[in-house]
Amino acid sequence: MTLALLTDLYQLTMGAGYHRAGLADRRACFHLFFRRNPFKGGYAIAAGLDTALDYLESLRFGDEERDYLRSLRGPDGGQLFPEDFLDRLRDATWDLDVAAVPEGTVMFPHEPLLRIEGPLWQAQLVETALLNILNFQTLVATKASRVCRAATTDGVPDKVLEFGLRRAQGIDGALSASRAAFVGGCTATSNVLAGQRFGIPVQGTHAHAWVMSFETEREAFEAYADVFPSGCVFLVDTYDTLQGVRTAIEVGLDLRARGMEMQGVRLDSGDLAELSIAARALLDEAGFPDAAIVASNDLDEHRIAEIKEKGGPITVWGVGTRLSTCYDQPALGGVYKLAAVQDEDGQWQPRIKLSENPIKTSIPTRQQVRRFTDGEGRIAADAIYDVATGFSGSTIHDPEDETRVHDVPADCTFQDLLEPVFAKGARLGTSPTVHEARERALAQVKSLPPAVASNRTPARFPSGLETDLHTLRRSLIEAARKESA
Repeated sequence: MTLALLTDLYQLTMGAGYHRAGLADRRACFHLFFRRNPFKGGYAIAAGLDTALDYLESLRFGDEERDYLRSLRGPDGGQLFPEDFLDRLRDATWDLDVAAVPEGTVMFPHEPLLRIEGPLWQAQLVETALLNILNFQTLVATKASRVCRAATTDGVPDKVLEFGLRRAQGIDGALSASRAAFVGGCTATSNVLAGQRFGIPVQGTHAHAWVMSFETEREAFEAYADVFPSGCVFLVDTYDTLQGVRTAIEVGLDLRARGMEMQGVRLDSGDLAELSIAARALLDEAGFPDAAIVASNDLDEHRIAEIKEKGGPITVWGVGTRLSTCYDQPALGGVYKLAAVQDEDGQWQPRIKLSENPIKTSIPTRQQVRRFTDGEGRIAADAIYDVATGFSGSTIHDPEDETRVHDVPADCTFQDLLEPVFAKGARLGTSPTVHEARERALAQVKSLPPAVASNRTPARFPSGLETDLHTLRRSLIEAARKESA
């Protein structure tokens, strides 16, 4: 299925305009990036690349798409899109080159997640869909990473299950959220379709309706144990939570007599810290020290941290609404900006957008991100540099505040983050699996300076522009202001 019409109308009207102005085939370079770390945190986790490549590979305008565009009317009542532009859409040979950071990479403001080069009309057309895909999945992956960090004690992570399907923003929002949450560090999902489609582990227990369908709680637990004797996690708060734990223990003892072991109990309401402490005492006293306490009910990184601070012995967290909908920040705010255009001689010419707000002044030229890692394997600094001129400067300049500068770290190894992933309408090689992306995210967050990775008042990571790119940007800003004066 093609998603060619998954775009804002102005992408197509600009494409038609480039076509009429004779600029459509001029090669252009865009970057996709975000300006602020989400959730007032210190980093973001890049996610959604594989989905974006699926979109690009399927991109084509068939008869159905062109017939719809032909039916659109302009203000004068005439056909909005001329036939020669619709012919261009039909006959297009897609010539986009994409470089991207691998999914699961820790990223910071202004650093490109993608660099897209190709004919101006084509690189422009894909903007909306790419932003839709990467904005949401990067946001959810980052939220999941924060939740998983909160659910870690002394370096030992608890299990975090993504339970957000029923509250997610529609079918695709649910699938994308489940995928991205796994990339960000979640252990499993309740979403069976996501499990089937992406190879993510699925996990779940039963609902209150199961217990309420039987005459007694004991009968409900016994019936569940008969069907799933090796995977029993009993939901104990349908009536009285601690009595529910005692009933689960009774059924657990019956299971043990049959050679099976109760896996745990789930709490879904009430004071989760207090109830989990009491439940742990009952389970331990009854000889079930390995039975897990699973918790759900409007959890996020803040609530998990609060429960842990109170001593709640929960080791499995079912996180739903506040993860899959990114409850406290519903959008990443990623943008897609033109940075360079080839002239008639094929030479790249930088482009810059000015703004009274420094954060919105764009970064010109075709960009790469160089990451420096110290001798202990910690991520030390990032620098954005111009692909054409290479990396030569010794200072990293903050693009929003010229008073914030950092020296390029000495005695560090480095790597360039953007890798070619797509050319001539097809992927380059095999994309990493979501499992590989998840392992990358977990490892990179672990390698961040602890103050940067903190969920509370994180330190600012040293990232910005390499000296030569900073100088070029400053000269372009000055020239543009003189010209407009």
